[in-house]
Amino acid sequence: MKVVGKQSNSKMCIVCGLDNPIGLRAPFYNMEDGSVMTLFRYGAEHQSFPGRVHGGLVATMLDELGLRALWVKSPEDTFGVTMTMEVKYRRPVPYGQELTGRGIVERETGKFFTIRTGIYDGEGILLAEGLLKYIKLEADQIVRDIDPHEEMCYLVEDGVREIAFAR
Repeated sequence: MKVVGKQSNSKMCIVCGLDNPIGLRAPFYNMEDGSVMTLFRYGAEHQSFPGRVHGGLVATMLDELGLRALWVKSPEDTFGVTMTMEVKYRRPVPYGQELTGRGIVERETGKFFTIRTGIYDGEGILLAEGLLKYIKLEADQIVRDIDPHEEMCYLVEDGVREIAFAR
């Protein structure tokens, strides 16, 4: 599937923060079908039992994909917070392997949006999925005394123009 744009990374976010020493440093791409995708890998420091990622960190990626999916069609200064998240763990999520994350907006109103997200292995098998509902809020309703543009300050082009994905 064709990449049509790239989103910014932050400084310290556990998922996308480029300055976070234990973070995933995941890049996010706007796709031609209106979804967002990422190519990433968990490390051994993200495990619960040996060989598998902690479920909370799996849910964290599904949540990050939610807001990122909204940014495919809205400016990156559009913010929101998670109201509900339903996660289905289909198979153990491994660390040390490239994974693909995908999120797409299913429904949007002026104040709310619903996103479907998933994490897939290298064979395209769905490992975990989420259904998330968010409320849109202004940045100053979420945090005070922090400029979100200063935190979301890295836009690093990496030459990724296509991501293999079969539904």
